[in-house]
Amino acid sequence: MTTPETASQTTPYDLFIIGGGINGCGIARDAAGRGMSVALAEMNDLASATSSASTKLFHGGLRYLEYFEFRLVREALKEREVLLRAMPHISWPMRFVLPYHKDMRFENDTPTSKLLSFVMPWMKGRRPAWLIRLGLFMYDHMGHRKILPGTRTLDLTKDPAGKPLKPKFHKAYEYSDCWVEDSRLVTLNAVDAANRGAQIMTRAKVIKAERVNDLWQITTENTQTGETRTHSARALINAGGPWVKDLLTGPLHHQTRQSIRLVRGSHIVVPRLFDHDRAYFFQGTDGRIIFAIPYETDFTLIGTTDAPHDHADDPAVCTPQEQEYLCAFASNYFKQPVTTDQIVWTYSGVRPLYDDGASSATAATRDYVITLADDSPVAPLLNIFGGKITTYRKLAETSLAKFTPFFPDMPGKWTEGVPLPGGDFPVDGVDDLLADIRKRYPFLDEKWAKRLLRAYGTDVFEMMGDASSPNSLGQHFGWNLYAREVDWLRDREFAKSADDILWRRSKIGLRLNEQETKALADYLSA
Repeated sequence: MTTPETASQTTPYDLFIIGGGINGCGIARDAAGRGMSVALAEMNDLASATSSASTKLFHGGLRYLEYFEFRLVREALKEREVLLRAMPHISWPMRFVLPYHKDMRFENDTPTSKLLSFVMPWMKGRRPAWLIRLGLFMYDHMGHRKILPGTRTLDLTKDPAGKPLKPKFHKAYEYSDCWVEDSRLVTLNAVDAANRGAQIMTRAKVIKAERVNDLWQITTENTQTGETRTHSARALINAGGPWVKDLLTGPLHHQTRQSIRLVRGSHIVVPRLFDHDRAYFFQGTDGRIIFAIPYETDFTLIGTTDAPHDHADDPAVCTPQEQEYLCAFASNYFKQPVTTDQIVWTYSGVRPLYDDGASSATAATRDYVITLADDSPVAPLLNIFGGKITTYRKLAETSLAKFTPFFPDMPGKWTEGVPLPGGDFPVDGVDDLLADIRKRYPFLDEKWAKRLLRAYGTDVFEMMGDASSPNSLGQHFGWNLYAREVDWLRDREFAKSADDILWRRSKIGLRLNEQETKALADYLSA
């Protein structure tokens, strides 16, 4: 294999990846760590589409059990704790409260619903409590859980989790999953890939790719300047997410029987609705589910919807109808109604689900399909359809395994147990690290220090350096964002615009006004 140090425009890369979402960046990191020379091209910013618009969870997918997707759930459950250990700064355990009421229903077309309707027709689509408890028992035991606590039953008339809910809810189940800062996960995979020799190119759109003399010749266009460059590679991976099929039929000129189903998931953010740090798992009368999750200290995140989306290039926005749906859904549970005038921010992402012919967007599989084009014995093309953020590391391993015949000396798996940048501290070491940060930088209040910890982990010390006061951090852009952090994000984390920093490297966009945002944009452009 070509070593990263010798890879250049004139020396072919071993691997060229199209797409800077979680799958593309995860593969880039894995491949670079095996000594392969790697280039990645993303037409916008890292995590600019689906990978920054998730519900921010590492989870097994409790509701996927109703679709009998046991392999996917088992793999995701196992991965939760693997990932938690590798990134304890951007991921942490979270408890979920699932209130139970006898009127809760299945979605009509799930395999479990059909089976129960046949065996127990008098239930008329309702979810019995024993079935929910059985599902949670499976959820607790399918993934060899070691860190996360198991399920317990709550008395909502006594537990604080019942206080913000309507009085008709007396009972709930509490189970474990994990929170993750999704867009930072993507960025840190890209940073680690670059540290291991990968070439990460943002604002680089692939406009042409063809096989020439047993190599791929790939042309990229800088979306800001219009400049084009040509690259060569021994293998090509199409990790275009929602654009995976468009890339095949466009720049790659390749036909395939595989297809995707574009499904829009929308979320709303409102001022904090409850005082504790647990999340809620709500089941609707239509059989769907949503989450209500503590978000950025002062807010609550509510989502998601499942709506068909026509084309990847169509902007993903949370429509007024989706906003009303989510507010009404949450209001069925909370004592105080959630209304659209409370919404401070919305976001939407388009999930590129593998098209398995399911009757609805909700029922479409969340599993991934990886295909190796069989049209050439050299210069292989790998296409990735579907997937979910929790299984990105396993997807990367599976993808690279497909290339074994082409790179027989490629080293084996290595990413399990290896922390991402800043994640080299124990899962239970957050409080100790926070204390160390505040001791080293006493001018940081707890909220500021915790935000930095949750973004950068142990890299806080390198980023902050010898700072002795806020004045030593350079220009202040508002809230607790200073030039030193902005410079780090620009120089180390591929950020180029104000949006890159305010909405993907962080969520400080929730805090800054228009004038402050403009000052940041001016600083970056200068």
